[in-house]
Amino acid sequence: MWGLVPLFWPLLQPAGAVEILAHRMVWSLGVVAIALLVIRRWAWAGELLRQPRRLGLITVAATVITINWGVYIWAVNTGHVVEASLGYFINPLVTIAMGVLLLKERLRAAQWAAVGIGFAAVLVLTIGYGQPPWISLCLAFSFATYGLVKKKVNLGGLESLAAETAIQFLPALGYLLWLAGQGDMAFGAEGAGHAALLAATGVVTAAPLVCFGAAAIRVPLSTLGLLQYLAPVLQFLLGVLYFHEAMPAERWAGFALVWAALSLLTWDALRTSHRARLTLQAAGVDADVPEIQKPTSSPRL
Repeated sequence: MWGLVPLFWPLLQPAGAVEILAHRMVWSLGVVAIALLVIRRWAWAGELLRQPRRLGLITVAATVITINWGVYIWAVNTGHVVEASLGYFINPLVTIAMGVLLLKERLRAAQWAAVGIGFAAVLVLTIGYGQPPWISLCLAFSFATYGLVKKKVNLGGLESLAAETAIQFLPALGYLLWLAGQGDMAFGAEGAGHAALLAATGVVTAAPLVCFGAAAIRVPLSTLGLLQYLAPVLQFLLGVLYFHEAMPAERWAGFALVWAALSLLTWDALRTSHRARLTLQAAGVDADVPEIQKPTSSPRL
């Protein structure tokens, strides 16, 4: 679903990227509220309101993911699907770099090599584009920052989305009302079908998240990490094969370096996971149960 979402945003035109973003915020809150009503999970909200620091972090997360959503929708609807996919290929490398710089984490040799190759890829793409691939970098850094903040908040995926969209709701609704007052809102002006598609942005946001949350407790984290590469791969293929975006030689070279870095990163993660599993088994511990029960936040919204 995340990989195919570039096919959805163009259906919402002539609505602009900011209006689509505002609808996504407003309708997402409605969908999440219904989900929380069904599962009757509300106790966390009162606890969150009594914790100003966590509430502040949620506000930061909501701000950063707003930037991420907005840039992504704009990129897809202006013919930059390939560059948008690159952002999510680069994201794991940016996340690792942030772990080193901000959390003082220590990297293995293969991880250092992957980050170095990723940096070289950005240099190659900068030369190829004639400027830094700012769409890719903005998406990668905004989502890496979002992941860092979510790690600090430590709130479940559905609850976190509810809190973030609650913060986004009033500014988004205010913008839509202002747009309607100016007579520039596409919602309702393009027919019932177009209005229904704009309302469906809530489902498009929430459905993959719900599926991810269900998978996170059933699938080993190593497998889940590998599956997350499917989204940018599908987006890249859509950009090249369906939207027919240009791929000159220097862009292929940059992508090849990114893919080499990710391959190295994946190989190192699988090797480390295998060694850890063997160590646990040698100690007489069941290596399968604890790993898949860890809560995992949403990888992409």
